[in-house]
Amino acid sequence: MTLLIVVIAIGLAFDFTNGFHDTANYVATWVGTRAMSPRAAVLISAVANLAGAFVTTAVAKTVGKGLIDTNLVSNQVLLAALLGAIAWNLLTWWLGLPSSSTHALVGGLCGAAIVKAGTKGVLWHGLWEKVIIPAAASPVIGFAGAFVLVVLIYRLFFQASPGMAHRGFRYGQLVSGTWVAFSHGANDAQKTMGVIALALYTHGSISSFYIPTWVKIVAALTIAAGTYVGGWRIIRTLGQRIYKMAPEHGFAAQVAAGSTLYLGTHYGFPISTTHVVTGSVMGAGATRRLSAVRWGVAGNIVFAWLLTLPAAGLVAAGLYYPVHWIF
Repeated sequence: MTLLIVVIAIGLAFDFTNGFHDTANYVATWVGTRAMSPRAAVLISAVANLAGAFVTTAVAKTVGKGLIDTNLVSNQVLLAALLGAIAWNLLTWWLGLPSSSTHALVGGLCGAAIVKAGTKGVLWHGLWEKVIIPAAASPVIGFAGAFVLVVLIYRLFFQASPGMAHRGFRYGQLVSGTWVAFSHGANDAQKTMGVIALALYTHGSISSFYIPTWVKIVAALTIAAGTYVGGWRIIRTLGQRIYKMAPEHGFAAQVAAGSTLYLGTHYGFPISTTHVVTGSVMGAGATRRLSAVRWGVAGNIVFAWLLTLPAAGLVAAGLYYPVHWIF
């Protein structure tokens, strides 16, 4: 029972770090265009995250039983995975790199499962179909969607004065930014729900895998609290360093990112908010000219993405035996 309580507590700690780590991904597009103050943006994001967490459990089921073999793993595996994911989240937060909390968790689960049960502990088909392919496709979809939206905006509103257009799209960002935050809550809060439900199932506290109501509530409240704390270092990277956004770019990036996230959630894909938002921000910026996007900064972000899965996996693998010895 002690181990189960610890796993749930650490799972919620990951949920909290996920909230403050990923807040910047969509708050930056509000702050970068001066559509809203940072504190107001974070507050609205927290409320939208909370609401989104109750939409569906498709992603929770993928994380809980679609990536690692539930018959071979243990709660020691889950604890090591969560600790590895948290360690990577904190490191990239400190460095100001918008890496993926999703892939940190997936990498942690796979790394710890391999140490416990060998390669058969990972459901490789599920990993490829539910994580790898969506990870590659989602930022491209976000990029293309934002690019097309900005082109349409320029064609539809070419006669509007710049002042009126900027003011209108700043108001529009109230809706589009809330949509991204809602979609983020719908996708990301479920990852912790899935891990906690798997811990309960592994322990024998529930007879079959499902997401208890209290798990939904606690995970939703925790990610909302983490969102409110915010991730100001990463806000600076996405909001200012990739390129200087105008309101229409922020609006298009948010609409594209929120729609891509919600589509992934519908199909049970635990996709990365970081990937999607960054791809969308870059797609909106590329409509000006390719040189408007600071590709060097974007390259550093891509490097962090590629490093996250194996790095979090190695940390979790290294933590498995110490966790096993303690518990």
